[in-house]
Amino acid sequence: MGVVMIKCPETGRAIPTGMEADRERFRCSPVFFARTFCLICKASHEWFAREAWVHEPSERRLKPKATLSLQSA
Repeated sequence: MGVVMIKCPETGRAIPTGMEADRERFRCSPVFFARTFCLICKASHEWFAREAWVHEPSERRLKPKATLSLQSA
């Protein structure tokens, strides 16, 4: 699951819509119209589903880097 995102038309920044969805299911969903209040520019933005995308956090976690230990000779 991920967060449905849109682009703020005022700032160009990605903003969350408050909706959660699976990327594939969202891509196959019927086109719909919605409104989202933008905390960046403090305005309500109207958008269609085709303008939105699902941001899913990466499932991969980076392994900690190996630490080098210096030994005195």
